[in-house]
Amino acid sequence: MARKTYIARVVTLAAWFALFILLLGWYLWLAPSTHFHPSLVVAVIVGPLLLPLRGLLAGRAYTHAWTTLLILLYFAHGVTEAMASPEARLLAWIEIALSVILFTSAMFYARWRGKELNLRPPK
Repeated sequence: MARKTYIARVVTLAAWFALFILLLGWYLWLAPSTHFHPSLVVAVIVGPLLLPLRGLLAGRAYTHAWTTLLILLYFAHGVTEAMASPEARLLAWIEIALSVILFTSAMFYARWRGKELNLRPPK
């Protein structure tokens, strides 16, 4: 694995874990929901983030590629919270930053690893 590919993988994993911890902290301790049970909120918000974990840890290029699509949901969530909820604005901006970092690093990892493995998209 080339150095730039390895760095992209490390940044992807670091951003994933940081986003996971941020969302857990946000909805369990920092600003829990007053309308829904915290476990329901965590299941709905953090649950989808767990889907690509196995493939990310294994370094699969395909998982990194489709994770970029999943992360767009978290970007949209962060933008919505930043505009709608002034008390959670800082947390939302952190979520936006982490989702952009995760999106970018996963995209580059998938591209560079795919080239290393000589993978081609289906025709």
